[in-house]
Amino acid sequence: MKKKTSNFLYFTILIFSSFLVINSCGNRQETVSCFPNSPINVTLNLSLPLNQNLQNTGSFIYVNEQSSGTRGIIVVRTTNGFKAYDRNAPHICPDANTTLEVQNTTKIVCPKDGATWILITGEPITISQVPPKTYPTNYDSSTNILTIYN
Repeated sequence: MKKKTSNFLYFTILIFSSFLVINSCGNRQETVSCFPNSPINVTLNLSLPLNQNLQNTGSFIYVNEQSSGTRGIIVVRTTNGFKAYDRNAPHICPDANTTLEVQNTTKIVCPKDGATWILITGEPITISQVPPKTYPTNYDSSTNILTIYN
């Protein structure tokens, strides 16, 4: 009787552990392990001429100021707010040719391997299976201030 109970317990633990591993890896949208972590704390006044592009849906700007990561951020106006993407390629370790760029105002491209993502959503198109790393944004419409942070 003890052997049946031990086998059942072992089998149950094995099934449960497998379920956790499958679920933890199935929907993860993380970056490679060598992705640099840096503090993000950017405040943009959208009333300033420098940030005027963010008044229109689908428009973007590059932010390369202090506290905007190691290579800067791409900020895009979406149909329901804003998205802020890190400019480090999320799928390969950083080097001189892995700074993400916007092409044709519709997609984000990694110059090193040609990986592409949809600008508005961050959805992968080719090569990479993960989207660019995104940062939370907070938009105050009364002051026209956009804050990006991590």
